[in-house]
Amino acid sequence: MSSLSETDTGEPVEQPRLRRDMGRVGLLFAGVGSIIGSGWLFGALKASREAGPASIFSWAIAAVMIILIGLCFAELGTMFPVSGGVVRFPHLSFGSFASYTMGWITWIAAATVAPIEVEGALQYATKWADFTVLHEASGAYTLTGLGYAVAAAAMAFFVVVNYFGIRWFARVNNVLVWWKLAIILLVIVAFFVTAFHAHNFNAQEYGGFAPGGAKGIFTAISTAGITFSFLGFRQGVELAGETDNPKRNVPFAILGSVLITAVIYILLEVAFIGAVPAHDLTSSHGWLNLSFANDYGPLAAISSAIGLSWLAYTLYVDAVISPGDTGLIYTTVTARISYAMGRNRNAPEALTKTTRRGAPLVSLIVTFVIGLIIFLPFPSWQQLVGFITSATVLSFGSGPLVLAAMRRQIPDHERPFKVPGGDVIPFLALYAANLIVYWAGWNTNWKLFATIGIGFVFLAIFEATSKGRSPALDWKAGAGWVMPWLIGLTVISWAGDYDGGRGYIGFGWGFLVNLALAAIVYFLALRVRLPKARVDEHIERAREEARIEEEELGPETA
Repeated sequence: MSSLSETDTGEPVEQPRLRRDMGRVGLLFAGVGSIIGSGWLFGALKASREAGPASIFSWAIAAVMIILIGLCFAELGTMFPVSGGVVRFPHLSFGSFASYTMGWITWIAAATVAPIEVEGALQYATKWADFTVLHEASGAYTLTGLGYAVAAAAMAFFVVVNYFGIRWFARVNNVLVWWKLAIILLVIVAFFVTAFHAHNFNAQEYGGFAPGGAKGIFTAISTAGITFSFLGFRQGVELAGETDNPKRNVPFAILGSVLITAVIYILLEVAFIGAVPAHDLTSSHGWLNLSFANDYGPLAAISSAIGLSWLAYTLYVDAVISPGDTGLIYTTVTARISYAMGRNRNAPEALTKTTRRGAPLVSLIVTFVIGLIIFLPFPSWQQLVGFITSATVLSFGSGPLVLAAMRRQIPDHERPFKVPGGDVIPFLALYAANLIVYWAGWNTNWKLFATIGIGFVFLAIFEATSKGRSPALDWKAGAGWVMPWLIGLTVISWAGDYDGGRGYIGFGWGFLVNLALAAIVYFLALRVRLPKARVDEHIERAREEARIEEEELGPETA
């Protein structure tokens, strides 16, 4: 579909726009398909190395934390069903500086997911060819020359599929999600039936139920791929402008995708722990150092060890399909984040250009190029997972603040879905985001904060070259809480006792310090929020875009 705009000569020209082709199941499956990517192929092993059998609690705690954040976006997503909502919501309440900062963080996080999914697939595929090689010092499997070539081809494939528009994407994804659900459930049942050793859960010779203690449980949430695995809930927000009934479909997709996959992941962790052979635990001296032959593909390796060769081969096939599907989804999402930043006018307008099929072509090309670049400094799944987790959760932290601000800025605005409890859930959601970033540790977070600094350099360049076309930055409303938040997280992470931190903040104090930071940032955001008149201007602009899209795309269907 297209809309009308004017050229410099005043003549109307057609401007293609995004299409609204995703139904209720399609939006839910976009979330489920994104969640079930490479995380489930590696998460069970990596979580057990941090927390042992207590990693079951890591999955459950992470699901609750993500649901708190998801509830905030469910309310916002039904109020303003626009594509790229995670980027555009901060713009409504806090202006351009806040939306640019959150948009940059969100875009970096999303742009790195397709590459990590390709790396995950190629790591499993090392059974068939030399796509990756093990580095003994770090324990990471990094891409070889052949691996880089195949990875580039995979990224190109994602772009081609997205070029043909959201309808083809949804059809392909629905089929792949059914496949992924079937495989993961097959693994759970097979492990339970074939080789379930209850002794593994509390054997003292393996370290007991929680060999890593409480700290291991929380560390696993951020660094073992657990939170990373749940981050796909965002698709219900990012693709809200392309679903046929946002009021019904957005909350259903956000909450449904997390709840469905949380149950599946917890069952998988239980099945994995029970299936690990005793000789592997003995030779590894317990859970915290667990290793075994062919652990570049841990679930397939366990299947072979317990005599399920047929399941192992099935998993090697699925290890290409599952991450590939998630990579496809995130190529879609990354391009639409670029599209949203262009709509906010704090990124080049060329990013908003779409084809007649409704695909944001320029954004797709940028996504492809950045994906190829990311393979160079981060050539392994292990090296990327913590970075993506911290970046994505940090970008989500703005959602609760926008929700709290909007309840004061526009209290009478229609809310088809409203989160109960006043400020309780938004505040807890912000606190959860702080904790997840903190648990990732300094060695991961300093790279994230440095990347955010690079983004501010790009913002300065864009402002200097935009010749007045960019909107007012709204420094007070944006920087008034964004900068204290980022600086606070940087200092706390540096002073903490997780992965490279100085250790000045002990385990228990970490909860209190992050609680205090969340309270300060929450208070500041409410104090510096934009006045209602400015918010109304932003909303009216968003409504006008939605109205034009409604006229182009036709009425909503049930």
